Amino acid sequence: MHGGEVLIPIVMFAGFFAMVFGVVYLRTRQNMAMIEKGMNPKEFADRPAPYKNLKWALLLMGAGTGLFLAYMLDTYVLQHTWATETWGTNIHRYRTDENPAIYFALIAIGGGLGLFGSYYMEKKWWDENKENRKL
Repeated sequence: MHGGEVLIPIVMFAGFFAMVFGVVYLRTRQNMAMIEKGMNPKEFADRPAPYKNLKWALLLMGAGTGLFLAYMLDTYVLQHTWATETWGTNIHRYRTDENPAIYFALIAIGGGLGLFGSYYMEKKWWDENKENRKL
């Protein structure tokens, strides 16, 4: 192995160790700060997440809608260049240009819209039930 190839696994393991150490260190500091202010860290960790399934559902529905929209745009709207090859008696026709960026972009846009919809629904519920909650 050359010098540069040896550094890759070393840096990878060092980075993983630093990440785990940082997460544990910051969580411990957060718990200590909560204890100093008279709060119970276990209450904070056990809070319910009432709209977790809604968030996942809207995220996946948005990503699926974005993927479907990208497929429809790529297939029916965008112009494509076709090439033809002949192998013996078989004639094969294939596209020479592809648009992978439109798929990634519309999946991200659809997922983001799904998360925004989830946020809007959660905020609306929290605002309606503001007086019923204990602060």
